[in-house]
Formats: sequence, C-alpha cells, structure tokens
Amino acid sequence: MPLPERMKFGIFMGPFHRVGENPTLAIDRDLELVQWLDQLGFDEAWIGEHHSAGWETISSPELFMAVAADRTKHIKLGSGVISLPYHHPFMVANRMVQLDHMSHGRVMMGVGPGALPGDAYMLGIDPTKQRQRMDEALGVILRLMTETEPITYKSDWFELQEAMLQLRPFTKPTMHISVASVQSPAGVALAGKYGTSVLTITRPRDPGAPESDLAGLWAVAEESAAEHNQVVNRDDWRLVLPVHVAETRKEAFEQARIGAGRYQAEYFEHTMGRDPVIDGPPEKIIDAMVDNGTWIIGDPDDCIASIRKLEERSGGFGGFMVQTIDWAQREQVMHSFELLARYVMPVFQGTTLSTAASNQWAFEHRDVLTAGRVRAIDRAKSDYATR
Repeated sequence: MPLPERMKFGIFMGPFHRVGENPTLAIDRDLELVQWLDQLGFDEAWIGEHHSAGWETISSPELFMAVAADRTKHIKLGSGVISLPYHHPFMVANRMVQLDHMSHGRVMMGVGPGALPGDAYMLGIDPTKQRQRMDEALGVILRLMTETEPITYKSDWFELQEAMLQLRPFTKPTMHISVASVQSPAGVALAGKYGTSVLTITRPRDPGAPESDLAGLWAVAEESAAEHNQVVNRDDWRLVLPVHVAETRKEAFEQARIGAGRYQAEYFEHTMGRDPVIDGPPEKIIDAMVDNGTWIIGDPDDCIASIRKLEERSGGFGGFMVQTIDWAQREQVMHSFELLARYVMPVFQGTTLSTAASNQWAFEHRDVLTAGRVRAIDRAKSDYATR
C-alpha cells in the first residue's frame, strides 16, 4: 500500500537525559525543542510518562503538554503515552478533555500499559495485569468521552458511581487516540478493538529482541478491528525510530558516536540490565545499531532511504516519529531536525513537487525564453536609437 500523500512527521520524547545532568535544564531544553519543531513545521510531539530509573524524567505528560501548548502555535501535542494502569480512568478522561479545550483541539491521547518495570513495582501493580487494566481503562475512558448518561462501573482496581464529565471533548467525537505497540501484539489488538490509531516502536526496548514484524502487527490490528466492527487506518499508523542527521554521513556518525554508545551502554545495559549488543567498546555500538536498522544515522538521503525500507517492511504507514535522544551536542541535535524539515519531510509530503516542476519547465524552455529576452533587449535598444 502506498504511503499517504502527506506523511506526518514528529517526535516521540521519552525523554532520554543522561543521569548527572541538571534535570531542570533538561526539561527546559525539551520545551525548547518542541518550540523549534513548531517553527520548522513538524506535525506532532508525543510526550512520555515515566517514574523511575532517572533517565526519562517527565512524570506527567499532561503538565508538559499544557506548557508546550501555550508556547507553540501549530504543532499537535500527544501523551506518548499515559500509562493507564497507574491512573483512575475518570481522572485521565477529565485531564485530557480539559487539555483539549485549553489547546483548542491540539492534543492527542496516547495510551499504554506502562513500559518501565520500576514504575509498576513502586506502585504495587502486578505486571501481568497491566495490559488487561489498560484495555479496561481505555474502554471506560472512551465511554466517558462519548456517552451522555452517567456511568456506574465497578472493577477490582477502580470504581465509578454515576460518573459523567463536566466538559465534553472540544474535538468531536474525541481527540485523536492512539495505542502504543512495542513488543507484543497486545497493543495493536487493542487499537483494533477500539478503532484507534497505533504508535509502534519499531525496535523493542530490548535491543537483543528480534526485529518487529511490522506487517504482521498491522495484520493483527486489522483482524481485531474486523472482529469488533471497527476500522483502523494505515494513514494513522505512526512508526518510531531514533534518528540523527547531519550534512554528511561521516559528520553524523562523528557527532553521535560517543553519545550513542553512552546511551546504549548506560541506559539499556547498565540501568535496565539488557545484554550488550556488541562485544566491544561503546563507541562501536553505533555501527552495529545502524547496520541492523535499529537507528538511522546519516545524511538526509540516508534517512529517506531508511524510511523507504520501513515502507517495504510495514506495507505502508502514515507517520514517522523521531525518538529523541541527547546523543550529540545541542546545536547538532537542533540542526538534525532542521535538516529533516528541509530535505526529508518534503519528499514524503509533496511540498517541493510544484517548485521542481516549475524549475523543470524553465529548464525545458530556456532557449525560447532566452531568445525572447534577447529580442526584447534588442527592441529596447532600437527604440532608444530611433527616438
């Protein structure tokens, strides 16, 4: 299936900040990045929720989104994602509807079961129940947002007594809703059940895991949708991948090499206890991760080619989200997004087709146009001489 005429581009912000960095400045820089993306014309920014491990330090995507909405004009802001088992569904629905009004329809709700095992552990939540609770919570949230009669519902972990929202969603019937999909088919199956979009991390958090079967995941979403009389749309399917772009491939590798090695070794291997991805020094990690398709590092053409490969693997999708990582100097990271906006996004959004066509027309007619200009100048000279 072909890509949409205009693919959506954005970020998926954990965020990932190295332990030891000033956390206040890190959040400030996260907000500055969203403002920069708004200026560059990116479509979306998805903000994560995490509560442990010291790297992903935004605990409330809703708070972050409220501030970001006030500082931006166009970019849409999504929770990427709210871990539903951690919250009472009534409170999630209320907060998101309020944000929908405050942003005048610029927010999206991404949901998931919770990614960090430390978060669920500290909350006393059995990890084997997280996906079941996500399903239950999402169903109730959708009812609260779309039904007008009071809802009474009793679960083994929350309860509603004649509950109804004071505010109806600003966006009708609801804001855009997406379900995270990482390592199991549970996310895409749930998206199909409720007819939502899908946010897929193209590589699991465990880099040692096998490559995701993207086409197979979408097949699960479609099967689930058919089973529940729902529809899922590939144009709303977003794929997430870490990216760093520079003017040349050599520069991109040089800029990210040390930071990428630290990120993989210190976060995934040291903090999360994952097995090493290579038997060698951290500065060699970047080569292995690019070779196996986990990361995109290179020039704009490399990025374009990698997105085309994702198209082949998936069968078609509608949004490309960059997973944000502090693996290069600040100005280099910001310039990477500028290069994406200038040279990669236009290829998948059709924004340079008309300028290219106009340029081609001028090239094909240059002899006729030049001859006409010469005749006009000669005529002007003749008219002046005979005045």
